[in-house]
Amino acid sequence: MFSGQAVRVNALRRGAEPWLTVPQRAEEEYVARVMTLSLNEVSIAQLLVPVTGSCLADSVGQQLADAIQLGLFAKGEQLPSEYVLAGQLGVSTLTLREALAALRNRGLVETRRGRNGGSFVCGPSPAPAARLRARLRELSAVELRDLGDEWTAIAGTTARLAASRSSDDQIARLRSLADELAVSKSISTHTRANSRFAIELALAAQSERLTRAEVRLQGESGELLWTPSAKALRPDEVAADLHRIVDAVADEDMELSRTLAETRTQRNLRFLIAAHLELTGS
Repeated sequence: MFSGQAVRVNALRRGAEPWLTVPQRAEEEYVARVMTLSLNEVSIAQLLVPVTGSCLADSVGQQLADAIQLGLFAKGEQLPSEYVLAGQLGVSTLTLREALAALRNRGLVETRRGRNGGSFVCGPSPAPAARLRARLRELSAVELRDLGDEWTAIAGTTARLAASRSSDDQIARLRSLADELAVSKSISTHTRANSRFAIELALAAQSERLTRAEVRLQGESGELLWTPSAKALRPDEVAADLHRIVDAVADEDMELSRTLAETRTQRNLRFLIAAHLELTGS
């Protein structure tokens, strides 16, 4: 289990509120707390938001599946109790059990019985190349452009804010994730390192809304960046760009941080559009 995860999971099991529910506290206390948080401590809380509407079990299952696929839950980690998890999501335990059953069918979690039983993470499932190609083929050029617009706006803003708000520990974690991406060898490990970098950068910006938006984007589309293609993205080249972003953040250069993050995102978008055109024969 990652160093921060025991703290996070234990807090959830006790029914403690996640840090994103603290706007009522004094501002200085809030900022001081955020400055000490790591991705492992808070990102799950950002995914576990109350769901509404129809197909609640599907919504719950997708949130948890995204967290697992992004590596925000470690392999072998025990999920919070059904009572706590249902409370975080604002659903009944019956709905949660239905969602967990779907995750078991997908091989993402397993349920163990007995005194030390519960639901345990089996780890991210490999992303089949055929599934990624099918997803990218189904998206239209307009949808990809809209995705790129949102992603560029969020990436640029988080980088700019991180340059003025990040801690030394957060910068060190960003460098570590960029290093992890450079040596990653599979679609799953590419996705995990790159997505965690983006979420960690949003966390360093100390913005609840931006972090939630980044988590959502990575869960929806992060793995598409690694769709096999004739001109596929190279992890080492992407990692080099991420290191340049971290250097600018560490230097507290807000405008350079924003420019570098937006440029990297636009390169990602150009790849997605090119891969889409390749798949559709357009």
